[in-house]
Amino acid sequence: MHLSQIAEQMPDKPAYIMAASGQQYTYRELEAGSNQLAHLFRSLGLKRGDHIAILLGNHSLFLQICVAAQRAGLYYTAISYRLQSEEVEYIVNDCGARVFITSVDRRSVVEPILEKLVNLDQLFSLDGEIAGFESLENAMQEQPTTQINDESIGTSMLYSSGTTGRPKGVFRELPEGVWGEEDAGAMFRALYGATADSIYLTPAPLYHAAPLTFTMAFLLGGMTCVVMEHFEAEAALATIQNYKITHSQWVPTMFIRMLKLEDADRLKYDVSSLRCAIHAAAPCPIPVKEQMIDWWGPIIYEYYAGSEGNGFVAINSEEWLSHKGSVGRGLTAALHICDEAGKELPAGESGTIYFEGGGEFEYHNDAEKTAESRHAKGWSTLGDIGYLDEEGYLYLTDRKSFMIISGGVNIYPQETENLLVTHPKVMDVAVFGVPNEEFGEEVKAVVQPKHWEEAGPALADELIEFCRNNISHIKCPRSIDFEQELPRHPTGKLYKRLLKDRYWQNQNTAI
Repeated sequence: MHLSQIAEQMPDKPAYIMAASGQQYTYRELEAGSNQLAHLFRSLGLKRGDHIAILLGNHSLFLQICVAAQRAGLYYTAISYRLQSEEVEYIVNDCGARVFITSVDRRSVVEPILEKLVNLDQLFSLDGEIAGFESLENAMQEQPTTQINDESIGTSMLYSSGTTGRPKGVFRELPEGVWGEEDAGAMFRALYGATADSIYLTPAPLYHAAPLTFTMAFLLGGMTCVVMEHFEAEAALATIQNYKITHSQWVPTMFIRMLKLEDADRLKYDVSSLRCAIHAAAPCPIPVKEQMIDWWGPIIYEYYAGSEGNGFVAINSEEWLSHKGSVGRGLTAALHICDEAGKELPAGESGTIYFEGGGEFEYHNDAEKTAESRHAKGWSTLGDIGYLDEEGYLYLTDRKSFMIISGGVNIYPQETENLLVTHPKVMDVAVFGVPNEEFGEEVKAVVQPKHWEEAGPALADELIEFCRNNISHIKCPRSIDFEQELPRHPTGKLYKRLLKDRYWQNQNTAI
């Protein structure tokens, strides 16, 4: 159903609500605001296939900007608000944005790079003035609220989080057809039982692929979305209770944060309205998922996919309980596990995961990275390692780039991380390889303790012993360092390279 039809039939229904402030936009307001922005883009000369860039937190106008770009047939590149000046400069220039939208709280990031940004026709700011930027609020108010006469289907072009290097823009050809004719909520009704009365919670940053894709689909499917400005464990539970959330999407780190709350705080909230809690972005430790199912019931759904859109793997609670640790079976593409030479491996053996028959993509301005993601048979990969069981269920091992090679033995640190994070004194953990003169690499853990005052040699010894009692000794850290907070992205992904680089800057330095 076209957004204009939803707005006509349900003008006063909340389209989206900002969780902390309670500020809400009805479907009438979403239709009007996104039309004004679409007209603004056209007035600047933007046509189908052009790009805009967005550097915002979970701002109240974020979704209106994206809807406007979609109905104007534009590519929109949402950028992490945590990035610094040079990183923002690279993405804005690389994506070829003609319009750049940010907010006054990013002034210190954008002002140093203004003269370095190329291709731009217009810069807009929200919530205040930035030198060289025009007020977006004022500019859109000058535009009509009617539809533009040449609507077409736009889409996002998002960049990888850059956890292992320079971020990559994921480029896909614009969909054909008339905007608004596609059934935006079809997949979510089929997979997750969504209905017109569903209320969807996104506790994650909207600039990330999964929260943005899911929120836009629920929104354009005529359902109400609740957007948390920032994730905080207890606040998330309060939001579920206060807004009677039925559907939500999480990352395992959020599950862990909620489970680590004191029982008196965790269990005082009514979460019985939940019908579906979806998670993705990183492997979920088995004990964590078991606890979530015990707490919320068999409403936990998991999927494995990437911004590349080349495949979608999914599993529900009942399947998972019979295949613990699996992320599911392929729904949109056939799965293949291959060794380094590209030879397909039998069930039970780990290798690179490839998708066959999924969506097509390329890495923008990077033919080499695009080629690296392809198998000789044309299959594509996200660079993850895993294996299939005899029934075709996929199990993730780790990212290939995180593999530790110690004495010629391949070690995937995800298993060690999944174990350590279940220890009651651990809030977060990163495991990676550091230099070892004899073996090449050895296993190192960096731990964020639940209580900082417990950090020290005694806790390090306790955690190492905990590992040695539960997994093979070769997978156990030989040493543990402590940090008050790990560099984890709000999307749940860990910037492991920022930790690892400290230990590899000078290989002659003693560990």
